[in-house]
Amino acid sequence: MSTSPAPHSRAAAPRTPFRKLLAVFAGGLLPLLAAVCGTASPAAAEPADASPASPAAAAAAAAPAAQLTEVTNFGDNPSNLRMHLYVPDNVPENPAVLVAVHYCTGTGPGFFSGTEFASLADRHGFIVVYPSATRSGQCFDVSSAQALERDGGSDPVGIRSMVRHVEQHHNADPDRIYATGASSGAMMTNVLLGNYPDVFQAGAAFAGVPHSCFANNDGSGWNSACAGGTVDRTPQQWGDLARAAYPGYSGERPRMQIWHGTNDDTLRYPNFTEQIDQWTNVHGLSRTPDSTDTPQSGWTRTRYGGTGDQTPVEAISIQGAGHNLPQSGMAARAVTFFGLD
Repeated sequence: MSTSPAPHSRAAAPRTPFRKLLAVFAGGLLPLLAAVCGTASPAAAEPADASPASPAAAAAAAAPAAQLTEVTNFGDNPSNLRMHLYVPDNVPENPAVLVAVHYCTGTGPGFFSGTEFASLADRHGFIVVYPSATRSGQCFDVSSAQALERDGGSDPVGIRSMVRHVEQHHNADPDRIYATGASSGAMMTNVLLGNYPDVFQAGAAFAGVPHSCFANNDGSGWNSACAGGTVDRTPQQWGDLARAAYPGYSGERPRMQIWHGTNDDTLRYPNFTEQIDQWTNVHGLSRTPDSTDTPQSGWTRTRYGGTGDQTPVEAISIQGAGHNLPQSGMAARAVTFFGLD
């Protein structure tokens, strides 16, 4: 779900779907993430023997010293997003950058602590940017006309400024910039790759919708038809919408990885197929997969335009899963798709 640049309007948006979405995250994703990536209180985490010579002290000394920090005044930011940055201890001279975008009701720090991207950054040495939406409902704008075109305004412009800041202040490699997100963040991932195909090399969208699927003119930020999976366009039509975000661009297009649960009742499963339609068309590929396999029980993976780990389009359908993605291990698969491991 996303909102327009104006504060979320409950009078304009359908009340039941919005409350349902809040309930999904309050009652579903957050406890799941807490279970997978739970934290202990300082007292509980304190080792029994913390003397300098003890194994516990040695392990503590070896723990990463890097911390999540907030960055202000990072550039053009028309919708007043907040920016948090995680720079691991072991980044190389020209590090890659991953933009990790949270779900509705979430925050950048929450996405940092509740997903596996930071630990993967520690392991592989890339920087992670965590944007935070600040409007009511804490959803990102993927519906307004400003958001759906390059440099049009709203949230995508602020996120682009975050990336530019990291390039300038951390000597990041401009040829290794990636985006990922869940729900509202997955929608934003689709938008970022359409608006800025010259900036992002690849994206991974967990339970999202295609670029421009949530577009509306009423300012509510909610699109019931898209959320319900009833917006059915041809691959050419979807591809044209993504290309229209940056008219005249003829360069290389970002690779896309698409994840969706078959039982998603918030952003319905047909959006999985519509995203495949969009990105295969953007890449000029057939909708017939080059390979189909089951990398893990319940996962069905199709690849388009190749059969390796970095194919132009990769789609993973999760049998029986709802809206609570990513689950354990999925972030690592996304990092492999990016080539960051």
